[in-house]
Amino acid sequence: MGVRLGPGGPKALRLLGGEPLLVHAVRRLALAPSVGCIVIAAPADAVAEVAELLAPVAPVTVVPGGTTRQASVAAALAIVPDGFDIVLVHDAARALTPPELVESVAEAVRGGHGAVIPVLPVVDTIKRVSASGDVVETVDRSSLRAVQTPQGFRREVLEKAHAAAVDDHTDDAGLAERIGVTVHTVPGAEAALKITRPFDLAVAQLLL
Repeated sequence: MGVRLGPGGPKALRLLGGEPLLVHAVRRLALAPSVGCIVIAAPADAVAEVAELLAPVAPVTVVPGGTTRQASVAAALAIVPDGFDIVLVHDAARALTPPELVESVAEAVRGGHGAVIPVLPVVDTIKRVSASGDVVETVDRSSLRAVQTPQGFRREVLEKAHAAAVDDHTDDAGLAERIGVTVHTVPGAEAALKITRPFDLAVAQLLL
């Protein structure tokens, strides 16, 4: 719902440059040569609206999403047609993700990795703090990475990971880790920032 973005409708339908974030995201996905099928998990009361919105952009299938991100991914995954052995999970909030990054993730899965995520180095100094607000330690950031989407998977890996889930995760790669799958990384892209707050929307407008 994009509560942190301020008042308005679902975040994916908020406007950026006069078009919903979802339109920007789908348009860029469709430009990636490896993408042959796009399934959108939409709010249950907006399925028809989203299908109509995207009809001029790219061929898509729209399904009612769940109450959590994980449930929405599972709902979309369940109707991906047979024959698609690689599945990418993407957030509409990363509306300006370049097609080249989409292709990079797909290519890494095609190259033999069961799960792949795009990442960026963490540039800020990271502190671990206590409940009272005191610094406990300074974390070595040299091995830390910020995760982006799309995340890519062999289809059987993603299906197995979701089937084995016992609690809610906001990250599909985390589900894959839980079942013992090694998650590979590829370089992310600055343009693939997640639009969460009004500040992010302003940055995305500048990028656009």
